[in-house]
Amino acid sequence: MVKVILIRHGETDWNRERRIQGGNSDTQLSQRGRQQVERLAYRLKSEKIDAIYSSPLQRAQDTARAIAHYHRLPVEIEPSLKEIDVGELEGVSIAGVGKLSELLISHKQGDKLPRLPGGESVDEVQQRVWSTIQRLVDKHHEGVLVVVSHYFSVLTAICSVLNLPLFEINRLRINPSSISVIT
Repeated sequence: MVKVILIRHGETDWNRERRIQGGNSDTQLSQRGRQQVERLAYRLKSEKIDAIYSSPLQRAQDTARAIAHYHRLPVEIEPSLKEIDVGELEGVSIAGVGKLSELLISHKQGDKLPRLPGGESVDEVQQRVWSTIQRLVDKHHEGVLVVVSHYFSVLTAICSVLNLPLFEINRLRINPSSISVIT
């Protein structure tokens, strides 16, 4: 059996400022984010981890490297673990977008969720991330994998496991430096 520990990266300044931070912003961890990541890594110190995978974005890589430090493991970069491409909404204040952001990620159009203007849909993120996790599980067959990624990447994976329709994704919340475990 494989245990997958899904980690959301630590806090960035954009998280604190409540700005939309997608896969095209390579924002850094804030001071608080670095502290969160150190506590997270220490929390996982005694976990027997067999492999660590990360999104290519710096905030995720820094989180993964903090965990890897205690386990003397390399961090393997998986481009498909990037955050959702939010297109034209990149860097925009969440308050400035208001209810539009909720509609764009949870309002069905037929059997699919809409694409963000100039970006991708939550359906596309789920397909990309979940197929990557399945490939990694198939590769390892057993053991513990750490996958460090982002808000929507982790949430869509959780929806896959729970068989929760994506238009209900707003029912779930995960904080920076959170741990979600699937087996």
